[in-house]
Amino acid sequence: MKFVKYIVTGTLFGIVMTKSEAVSWYRIQEMFRFQSFHMYGIIGTAVVLGMLAVYLIKKTGARDISGDPIVFQDKDRSFPRYIIGGTIFGLGWALTGACPGPMFVNLGGGYPAMAVVILGALLGTYLYGIIKNRLPH
Repeated sequence: MKFVKYIVTGTLFGIVMTKSEAVSWYRIQEMFRFQSFHMYGIIGTAVVLGMLAVYLIKKTGARDISGDPIVFQDKDRSFPRYIIGGTIFGLGWALTGACPGPMFVNLGGGYPAMAVVILGALLGTYLYGIIKNRLPH
């Protein structure tokens, strides 16, 4: 029963992503071709809501699922690594038509080909974990 709120939240996330068409391959392609503002509006809304959530988490001293305080660590701001990482992420997003959240929503929505995309994302994450300490900073 403890995890029901997370299942409900995930279900609501899937519904919102589907109804807003944020999981649509066509909408994502429109965005990358600069043919529609639709996805930029969704992303902009998500950024503003994320900023508000972080503010509220810091202001209220919110805790995680295990009861520990949520702490935000400062990031290393070495510019090239974000350009390279963002480019790889964007290429994957453009090629598959999905970023991490919509991959699972599409799989749950009945698109079994997304299982290949999810496996590729998991493999890439695993390989990054293996080589990350050898990459330049």
